[in-house]
Amino acid sequence: MFQPLNAKVESPNYNFELTSLDDFYPGKFISEIEKKYGRSEVLGKESELTTQKFLVKHPRYNVSAILQEKSGEVQDVFFRLPSYFLHDSFFQSLVNRLGKQSTYKKVGEEAFYVWNKDSLRHVYSAACTITCFPIFYAIEKRENSNGLLSKLKKTTWP
Repeated sequence: MFQPLNAKVESPNYNFELTSLDDFYPGKFISEIEKKYGRSEVLGKESELTTQKFLVKHPRYNVSAILQEKSGEVQDVFFRLPSYFLHDSFFQSLVNRLGKQSTYKKVGEEAFYVWNKDSLRHVYSAACTITCFPIFYAIEKRENSNGLLSKLKKTTWP
């Protein structure tokens, strides 16, 4: 009565690899990023910091990378993730890479996960309605008090 389907079923994350974001980590240089991703869109300047936006393109998704740079070096980065990515897959890739989170906080239907690894602070946010989906992933230097996260921070964030 039922016949098996011989079709490939892919996760909605479309073979997304966390390593595709490595080029934007704090400490990397804008000149190297521009060689691979082209010129950025400058969003603003504040004293020595320049805020720029790059687009990580894949045939099935685009990820916006908003970063601050000082003297050509990335200080922090904020990734806006596609809402059709599965939270479970993305979160598991973070756990595989970073280990168990340092802090977890749930506010309403949103969750915030923080990893303090070496000199970097990784923050991941996800929300749930019918399914769970990622909102953003950010990386900043732990000693950075003027990062993108502090500018975008809600009072309820960890």
